[in-house]
Amino acid sequence: MPDREACRILGRWNEGRDVQIGEYASHDALGLAALVARREVHPAELLDAALAAVDLVDGSLNAVVATFAEEARRHIAEGLPEGPFRGVPFLLKDLTAHYAGQPTGSGWPPRLTYAARRDTTLVARYKAAGLSIFGKTAVPELAMNWSTESSAHGATRNPWDLARTAGTSSGGSAAAVAAGIVPMAHGNDGGGSIRVPASCCGVFGLKPSRGRNPVGPAGDLWQGMLVEHALTRSVRDSAALLDATAGPEPGQFFNSPAGGPFLPEVGRDPGRLRVAVSTKAPYGAPTHPDCIAAVAETVMLLESLGHACEPAEIDLPETGWYDFETFILAEYAAEMRAEAGLLGRPVREEDFPPTLWHMIQAGERISAVELNLALSGVHRVAQAVASLFGRYDVILSPTLAQPPVPLGSFSLAASPAEHFAAYLAWMPFTHVFNVSGSPAMSVPLVWNEAGLPIGVQFAAAPQAEATLLRLAGQLEQARPWAGKRPPVSVAKAGGAA
Repeated sequence: MPDREACRILGRWNEGRDVQIGEYASHDALGLAALVARREVHPAELLDAALAAVDLVDGSLNAVVATFAEEARRHIAEGLPEGPFRGVPFLLKDLTAHYAGQPTGSGWPPRLTYAARRDTTLVARYKAAGLSIFGKTAVPELAMNWSTESSAHGATRNPWDLARTAGTSSGGSAAAVAAGIVPMAHGNDGGGSIRVPASCCGVFGLKPSRGRNPVGPAGDLWQGMLVEHALTRSVRDSAALLDATAGPEPGQFFNSPAGGPFLPEVGRDPGRLRVAVSTKAPYGAPTHPDCIAAVAETVMLLESLGHACEPAEIDLPETGWYDFETFILAEYAAEMRAEAGLLGRPVREEDFPPTLWHMIQAGERISAVELNLALSGVHRVAQAVASLFGRYDVILSPTLAQPPVPLGSFSLAASPAEHFAAYLAWMPFTHVFNVSGSPAMSVPLVWNEAGLPIGVQFAAAPQAEATLLRLAGQLEQARPWAGKRPPVSVAKAGGAA
């Protein structure tokens, strides 16, 4: 427990009441920050509530793979910066967000003892925003599986149905936010890994434009297709966090585009938007009736709000998926060359499940010429996406082609071709907006008859986060989702209203 006597002496603790866990779970991040700013609660009390929330529900979820409470207490005792989220508990995805002195395991047993020597730029900006970072969330093994399951930590379970996936690869963060452990948590997205778990877990997930958030000091990842941000309960938290982290980073190849501040956009009228509507999955995967129905229901809502919706499809090049797959395989192989440097030895077949090893080997066989030809094909996909934004303000689609699938749906004994076929059958709608550099978001507007969240995806032209945030704020007001809590949640276990 925090040393309250020391807090009194330092004048940092308002001696009125403890924050109850149910009350803690009822606020978004800006709401908690406001309590701290008004001196109604102390950051140490919020940290206690977050740790209690982990104890309360994570045994069922397996979303949080590490906590470093004493480190967080030390930062609180030293005095958190006066940022917009001062004192708000926060979790990092255990992949690219390095926190100095803490392991970044990436769900991979050989990496579990690796401790970062310095903060990544994004983590430094999180700290400057006043966030109280206290732990890491689960990821798939090296983010190469399509569900948050790993040999290092096991399966992360969906709080709406414990037999189902929380998504990939920010599934631990999405489950933690949905269950109320934290009001928001870090995530990143190279092909859908913010939006997919947001859809699975019924939270808000915005993938920003290429280069909007910093990726240093590691350098640009996946040609700028992998972008950093967060999973949140409220739209305003996502916008305010983006304001706190976005901006140029010296030396970054794809650097921050113009735009912002974003928080004021959340309450602004988006105007009458031209909406392209598509339920046809890229490259032919069937779309589940529940996902089609979610889009149809969303169209009705949009039209009631005055927006103009019409069917439209992105005319993608036939080789687009093959080119993207070639690029990803080469990236995986390159990443494992870098991992060998960290490990001090070559990676070996026994380090990986069979599918991942075969993917790495396939990437090793791709020549420089083949990779450059594939990149040209990937650029043609980006051009095809951009052409649609000449006629429409946003594109609406399902986030996923299926509702959340059962755990164990993706075999890591499959061939790389089978593994990527499973990707296209599950999450075909998301990757094209990583390729184009467009901002895109999954919005939790619909739940199916089984009580599972079915996210819908909106995408806009590169740099047009303002359009999406205005629309998201309007949708959140028209059909609020904050009161929807899963069966496994702090709100229900802790007695929140």
